[in-house]
Amino acid sequence: MLDYSTLRVTLADMGEPEYRARQAYHALARNLVSSFDQITALPASLRDALAARLDVSELGEAATSVSRDGETVKTLFAARDGALVEAVAIRSGKRTTVCVSSQVGCAVGCAFCASGRGGLTRDLSAAEIADQVAHFERAARREGRRVTNVVVMGMGEPFHNYDATLAACRLLNDGDGLAIGARSIAVSTAGVVPGILRFAAEPEQFNLAVSLHAGTDAVRDRLVPLNRTYPIASVLDASRRYVDRTGRKLMFEYVLLPGVNDGPEQAAALVRLLRRPLYHLNVIALNETEGGFAIPSRAAVREFAGRLRSAGLSCTVRRSPGGDIAAACGQLAARHASA
Repeated sequence: MLDYSTLRVTLADMGEPEYRARQAYHALARNLVSSFDQITALPASLRDALAARLDVSELGEAATSVSRDGETVKTLFAARDGALVEAVAIRSGKRTTVCVSSQVGCAVGCAFCASGRGGLTRDLSAAEIADQVAHFERAARREGRRVTNVVVMGMGEPFHNYDATLAACRLLNDGDGLAIGARSIAVSTAGVVPGILRFAAEPEQFNLAVSLHAGTDAVRDRLVPLNRTYPIASVLDASRRYVDRTGRKLMFEYVLLPGVNDGPEQAAALVRLLRRPLYHLNVIALNETEGGFAIPSRAAVREFAGRLRSAGLSCTVRRSPGGDIAAACGQLAARHASA
């Protein structure tokens, strides 16, 4: 998705007045035309000249899968250099949430996540991140729906690609474009402390989620190698400072792994760490991966969450849809890359 400044600079270099950039941006970012030929407000010659200089989209659709219940759609995208990234749209009532990737691969290497198995290939640009949302927004509009929420929680660590991630969020939030509300956009980090602190100082009201996955450093070291750089105490200190500065609720993500992080000692540690105002924990059942971890039963997930709630911790069970279409981060890209 092209940003306004790129269009303005390009058209200025072509000797065109600034209102042409506004016309083009409106058509691309709000109306989501798929080619310059469709921008009928511009003269045909100018449309051709723009098409010769710029691409409307940085990503092409490589494969799409739809879950049996029709609620989850996963698309694998191919960038112009052949890099594969994926995004997921999850429908629930009138709500459509799109989970997008920020990098090709991931350097964090969480033990249960398919995204980091091949390491990090490269960062995505802001346009490539926003294009994932634009793709699903076009599909939603054809069905009389809209994308209501965006989470940067797919492949990659967003705060390792901070500038592009924030630029994409701002592009999606732009009132002259898709106009997705700031509070409907969330960025998820595995605990990059400098990124959390920087994010707290941003003027927009974007939401933050922190992937915790353990209540003790001994367990988190095993699951999230980044913990050796930013242990739980430093992550929680940055989280406290984020909440103090923004006054916004902070979400913590917790993928439940039977026999690893679902015991009473982990539950007790979580209660000690997170029983604070404006902290909320989402417990998530592991989606199938090749990481060798068992998938918890629904009853086990409910029991663990119930134990936390009974101890006074704000906690919900978050659905993990799309298991039948490899909807967990990195699964589809990994399968296509190895095919």
